[in-house]
Amino acid sequence: MPRTRLSNLLARHWASAVALGITVVMTAGCSHHHAARAASSSFPLVVTTDRGAVRGVISADGQVANFLGIAYAAPPVGALRWRRPQPVAAWTGVRSADHYGPVCAQPASGDGPGSIREDCLYINVQRPAHGNTRQRLPVYLYIHGGGLTTGAGSNFSMAKIVRETGVIGVTFNYRLGVFGFLAHPRLTADQGEPGNYGFLDQQAALRWLRRNIAAFGGDPSRVTLGGESAGGWSVCAHLVSPGSRGLFAQAMIQSGSCQTETRDQADALGTSFAANVGCPDANPAQAVACLRALPTATLVHDENTFGFTSLLVRGTPALPHDPRNAIRNGDFSHVPVLIGGTLNEGRAFTSTNSGWTQSDYERWVQSMFGANAGVVLQQYPWPANADQFAPAYLTGAILTDAGIIGPANPPIEAGIGGCGTQALVKDLARHTTVYAYEWAPRHGPGIVQSRGYANGAGHASELAYLWPNFTENGVRISSLFTRDERQLSNQIVDYWGAFVKTGAPRAAGQPSWPRYTATSAIELSLRAEGQSRPLDSSIISTEHHCSLWDKLTKN
Repeated sequence: MPRTRLSNLLARHWASAVALGITVVMTAGCSHHHAARAASSSFPLVVTTDRGAVRGVISADGQVANFLGIAYAAPPVGALRWRRPQPVAAWTGVRSADHYGPVCAQPASGDGPGSIREDCLYINVQRPAHGNTRQRLPVYLYIHGGGLTTGAGSNFSMAKIVRETGVIGVTFNYRLGVFGFLAHPRLTADQGEPGNYGFLDQQAALRWLRRNIAAFGGDPSRVTLGGESAGGWSVCAHLVSPGSRGLFAQAMIQSGSCQTETRDQADALGTSFAANVGCPDANPAQAVACLRALPTATLVHDENTFGFTSLLVRGTPALPHDPRNAIRNGDFSHVPVLIGGTLNEGRAFTSTNSGWTQSDYERWVQSMFGANAGVVLQQYPWPANADQFAPAYLTGAILTDAGIIGPANPPIEAGIGGCGTQALVKDLARHTTVYAYEWAPRHGPGIVQSRGYANGAGHASELAYLWPNFTENGVRISSLFTRDERQLSNQIVDYWGAFVKTGAPRAAGQPSWPRYTATSAIELSLRAEGQSRPLDSSIISTEHHCSLWDKLTKN
């Protein structure tokens, strides 16, 4: 079966701090008190964390206080490469927090030109500029996506969410690719944890937040943990991980799943990678020393060359059990969960299938589904009036509906999209409070910019609506919005903010969003032109042909 590598397909663009619209208000010889008055801020711009003081900046519109690029763990370089995150050294004086920290090492992608920086474990706090440290505001901590291979917290300025909802928004970087998720038997023997270093970074960020967010006027007991795509995988894992329990009060999963790999699978992949880069396993200790001696740029290059796949590893101290099974069995943190996906997830990955012939399409279905190809083709037939985009839309619909979008073609209903998301929603709702949605605008810009290609509600198409600085391959997608799309942006921000503040997405002036239960399986269909409305989940399941995929799952 072909391997659809989400780490290659999920393009996220690296955005600069300029997109924040931040004005550095400090000038030579000017105290932070004077700067605060100049920016009309009542919140102190110098905040003391448990490791030292930082000085933030106010946005150009005077509404958001930004504390950017704060170290939450020691640089994982040298001997700390492939080790658990370590405490950052304390500092004296006041460190500047007026710009984002370096992006973690990664190959070039839609996220940007790539990076060879391993010193990258930095966190960003954005809060209303007016207020004080005694406020105890709710907090939204967001984990970026990118297939656990690309991306950065700087791609997602929280300014709009902070400005319009009054919550504190937090983003951060975590180790990616081979630096964050390489497993190797010797590393496991040394660390007791195969792979999962990037996931452990995420837990370190959660613990940093628990210790420090009160100094920024936040409530450590009211943290909502959210993420999209690989960030959504991560949120599912945090719901299950013993080390994450008690560190967040609510969860949000956007186009995510609970996919992981076993310890044996991870060790085999890591051992193969080590051999490919010239560090064979004849002597495991020497192999690890060899890996640690390799330059960052070499590892980034070789990760791309040899197709290293980043996945969370189960059967480990961080993830003792399969997260998907744990969710099904109710063995997870029973916090309120807001969860959903996009109507056309797969279209973000299949535009290159445009121009296929009917024979090309049928061969693809055969390669994907083998003995079940006939029934799949019956449900998704080649149209009589097929144009050049028909095969892209057909393959995109199949990937979406089957829920098999993932780095290694996960089992049906184990990946991102369609019926996989519907199954995960049902299992969560059996044990905790759930609010479900489907992002369903039929038109509008997406992450694929190809003339004539209709993105629909493709994977990641909602990101620019929540984070207007989000860019893809150099295109700031929110700049393409129509008036109706700008209104939808305001609507989704209202809903997200309401959930962060109250645990329920009930926003004044917006359509009602009921809780999803076994007896009232209602989801909110989010659409442009004022058409957002609650829908029975059976309508959504029918649209994704879940009766077919449920049967194939059981076969």
